[in-house]
Amino acid sequence: MPPPAQAERTLTWRDWVGFMAMVFGMFMAILDIQIVSASISEIQAGLSASPDEAAWVQTSYLIAEIVMIPLSGWLSRLLSTRVLFALSCAGFTLFSLACAFSTSLGAMIVFRAAQGFLGGAMIPTVFATTYLLFPPSRRTSMSVLIGLTATLAPTIGPTLGGWLTQALSWHWLFLINIPFGLAVVVVVWLLLDVDKPNYKLLRTFDSVGLALMATFLGSLEYVLEEGNRNDWFQDATIAWLSVTAAVAGALFFWRMLVRPDPLVDLRAFRNANFAAGCAFSLVLGLGLYGAVYVIPLFLGRVRAYNSMQIGETMFVTGLAMFIASPIAGRLSATLDKRRMLAAGLFMFGISLWWLAHLTNQSSFYEMLWPQALRGFSLMFIMLPTNQLALGTLPPQQLKNASGLYNLMRNLGGAIGLALINTIATSRAAIHTQHLDEQITWARPAAANMVNEMTWALTPGLGGNAQLAALKRMAMMVQREALTLSYNDVLLLMAAAFFCAIPLTLLLAKPAPVGGGGGAH
Repeated sequence: MPPPAQAERTLTWRDWVGFMAMVFGMFMAILDIQIVSASISEIQAGLSASPDEAAWVQTSYLIAEIVMIPLSGWLSRLLSTRVLFALSCAGFTLFSLACAFSTSLGAMIVFRAAQGFLGGAMIPTVFATTYLLFPPSRRTSMSVLIGLTATLAPTIGPTLGGWLTQALSWHWLFLINIPFGLAVVVVVWLLLDVDKPNYKLLRTFDSVGLALMATFLGSLEYVLEEGNRNDWFQDATIAWLSVTAAVAGALFFWRMLVRPDPLVDLRAFRNANFAAGCAFSLVLGLGLYGAVYVIPLFLGRVRAYNSMQIGETMFVTGLAMFIASPIAGRLSATLDKRRMLAAGLFMFGISLWWLAHLTNQSSFYEMLWPQALRGFSLMFIMLPTNQLALGTLPPQQLKNASGLYNLMRNLGGAIGLALINTIATSRAAIHTQHLDEQITWARPAAANMVNEMTWALTPGLGGNAQLAALKRMAMMVQREALTLSYNDVLLLMAAAFFCAIPLTLLLAKPAPVGGGGGAH
């Protein structure tokens, strides 16, 4: 229960405008994770990079953001919410400009890492401000707003990114942040005032803990992202970084548990609801970022869609979220949140199972309803999870807890993307082998198809027609193997959500006054 002073605070227009500016800043920070996903081929061409190298345009941002998120609680107590958020947004905006003018892959990776590190502080800071600024009676409505923002941003990222790239150029994926970022900095700096800085914390700053945390999370994310490309532990770098992550992680957790003034307070995990909520956040991160990764991958590699077409196909999910937002907000005020969460997990799982029937002809209309159901279900997961996980925590733990809660969602996304790449690669190889076994000269259907393609290509290619026909057949096999592997991935993701449903029985119902908020 918040202190009376917080509950009785009279909200002014300055509070509302300042807080809405923070929400918009959070939206930009989350949006920039996925805004490049539909345009990665254009960025790759612009920077003369290979596909594997270009993936680091997205990965570097995510690694740096993961390091900053748990640190933000300590920084907000040191500097105050207003100062931290304004500095974070200013740095994010500056490095957005640097990304737009990058001329090499190395520079882009460095600037994207700086952009993600600084932008990462905006995300949990907004959530904690909900508790500092609003009385309990208003927190449910704020939960709807922040939850919608946090889930909508990665969902519409490919759509907005695809449109900007096709209409202007990939540079505008970053340039669009400049005017909005500057406006957010000015508004927050001038209008927001929810707490005071505590510079005494500098005396006990744990530089060793910070180094251990950065080493642990950075190494872990690198291993998850690059392991599949480099054959996991067969690669010396992956093996050494895995050991580094394990050792640094063990030392970090030990240090945080024994220090009286830890950089990241892990005591929130003693709360059973918070611990279970973090597990649900992990699963949601897997589905939220995994689906936004797999579907554009299918549309690009199998359907040969450009960035604009991918964005248009993905847009329906964001639209469904807008429709679901007021419905979920009303239900969260009256319905048992545990049942609401179970329903949301079930709907999300069904949407993934429905999508897991892709063919090489699947397009917007075939994917319309499963994508709409996925968007609709997101709000039914986000809102109750936030309130169930954080509605029973005391206010003094919220800044640290919000960072940990946000971290779990990002880790879920990172782990999910690593598993998706690994499973998709291995299953594609298995499906290719199986299809190759079926396409032999002993099968009349396969032989007839090659003969028909050879006959059709002969006028233009002459003696090379049969070779071209065989190459086309091989490309068809690869296309079908990719489609089947993406279906396998979607089925496994659906299974994760179905398996999470029974875990809702472990949650305790929070007090009626417990608020919630959105998190990244």
